Amino acid sequence: MIDNGTLDTLHQRLVRVLAPPARHYIPLRMEGIAVGWLTDERARRLAEFDDVFRVDPHEASFVPKLATERERSAALVEVCAQLAAEGALTAWRDERYAVVAGHETTPWFYLERAAARYFGIHTWAAHLNGLVRDDGGPHLWFARRSPDKPIDPGLLDNLVGGGIAAGATATATLVKEAWEEAGIAPTLARDALAAGKIEIRRDQPDGLQWETIFAYDLWLPASFVPSNQDGEAVAHVRVDFVEAARLIGCAPGADEVTADASLVVLDCLLRHGAIDPAGPHFGRLAALRHSEWVAG
Repeated sequence: MIDNGTLDTLHQRLVRVLAPPARHYIPLRMEGIAVGWLTDERARRLAEFDDVFRVDPHEASFVPKLATERERSAALVEVCAQLAAEGALTAWRDERYAVVAGHETTPWFYLERAAARYFGIHTWAAHLNGLVRDDGGPHLWFARRSPDKPIDPGLLDNLVGGGIAAGATATATLVKEAWEEAGIAPTLARDALAAGKIEIRRDQPDGLQWETIFAYDLWLPASFVPSNQDGEAVAHVRVDFVEAARLIGCAPGADEVTADASLVVLDCLLRHGAIDPAGPHFGRLAALRHSEWVAG
């Protein structure tokens, strides 16, 4: 079991990095449903695109003439190109996210991935815990993100993780990313076990991260050594559960693991019995896996 001192530090760190947004946001609505969230500053900027958006102090929406998915998506291509030229977005990915009422439903519009947090849209991702059985207990693989990554450069991450692009499924994304990020063959990646969903809503410099992560576990051979194929990871480290808890619970100002990966690893530790379910920390750590947020 992981000791209470480590768990206390871990709880403090995750409460800090996963804190719900404190800034004021207004909803971007489609058919009365909030499909995105905008800071006041970003809402004012979008109001200047008055042929695309209607914005008031309480909400934003598309102008009525943009009545179809195709029209809204086309208009957003121009908006996002302008925002990117202004330096308001993260690095351009040339990859689209579908903005939908629920994962894999009919999209209201498509949006360039680099603009996802600017618009505060709900995104989905698939992350994999790479696990190894060891005589000293289970071990977990981490990947070191490239220093050139636009988000969280140089930090440790889950062995595999990636956003689910428009038209893709969680399983297909996982299999694709498993090969690209860790050299895991598709036949092995398909053995991954779905472990549930984790919800994140937090304020970031580039906007709101509103994401559902589909978590998976994959038990790897003891001899397996990850091999990155796409340049997005520069190193890998294998640690036992006690060290994994220390890494995701590092002291303030010394973050070693991304917030997303930290939550996925915490979920793994909870599910695999590394944290005493009768101890004082289990309940409050478990509660961090599903954030609640009321904008305002």
